[in-house]
Parts: sequence; structure tokens; C-alpha cells
Amino acid sequence: MLGWAIAFLIIALVAALFGFGGIASASAGIAQILFFVFIVLFVVAMVARAVRGRSP
Repeated sequence: MLGWAIAFLIIALVAALFGFGGIASASAGIAQILFFVFIVLFVVAMVARAVRGRSP
């Protein structure tokens, strides 16, 4: 998930460099959404691991 966010961020930066504003803003928006989804899933996984505890 984080890899996809970084890929869309790079696409947004390259598109902005070449002057494609619409594509750059769309790619940046997608990257931002994917990053926040990644963060939420990471926090949920960490909480679930803390609640469950360590298994032998």
C-alpha cells in the first residue's frame, strides 16, 4: 500500500514538472488517500497486536 502511494507521488511530481496540472493534482490526491489508508491500517494492526498479546 505504501509502495502505491509512493508511486503515485512520483507520478504527480513528474507530471507537475512537465506542466500537466490535472494529472499531477489527481495523482497527488490518490497518493494522499493511499497514504492515510496505510496509516490507519498500520495503527489498527498495532492495536490488534497489543490487545492480542504475544503468542508462544
